[in-house]
Amino acid sequence: MIAPRTLDPGLASHDRVYRTLRQQIMHGELPPGQALTIRGLAEQFGLSMTPVREALRRLAAEGAVTLSASGRVATPELTNDRIEELAALRALLEPELASRALPRVHMALVERMQAINAANQEAALRRDAVGYLRTNLEFHRLLYLRAQSPAILAVAETVWLQLGPTMRALYARLVRREPPQHHRMIIAALKAGDEPGLRLAVRTDVTQGLRHLVT
Repeated sequence: MIAPRTLDPGLASHDRVYRTLRQQIMHGELPPGQALTIRGLAEQFGLSMTPVREALRRLAAEGAVTLSASGRVATPELTNDRIEELAALRALLEPELASRALPRVHMALVERMQAINAANQEAALRRDAVGYLRTNLEFHRLLYLRAQSPAILAVAETVWLQLGPTMRALYARLVRREPPQHHRMIIAALKAGDEPGLRLAVRTDVTQGLRHLVT
């Protein structure tokens, strides 16, 4: 079940629902194949069905949910081919974002990334798959925002959105006890201004976990 959230009254109703659901899906708060109903969501958000329907249409356009011919709405269950495709996109987009960010990186940013990485480790120790995924994406997004490349970042976030439920299932299965070692390699490359090392660390980090899903 989707937990009700406090919605920003300054946003249109459908946009508030869209943003809340989008964040929950991206952070893996919903498992793959989770069925959603317009009526149930409308009740949870205290809205009519029209803005909920519009929010789901937007999410479907981004690949965050699937809409069947019968009107069934669910979070995606990805095939091996689809996982490999999305992993390839991450391997292309995210090293480029990191490379573009590198000239604008400063020590305060690195320190913030280290703090997020510590929170990522705490989530791993708690076996908190959702918290692990949320802090992992926060770690990457903080760096990529420095790239000042909003179009590339928007595409990368769409990939994260489509992968969210599947990544939650992956991390729950792996039960990590520590953050990925490649986070430390990313931080080291940032401190050294090592662009090739940064690209390699990011590419490895964003693809290694997905390999466990492909059988």
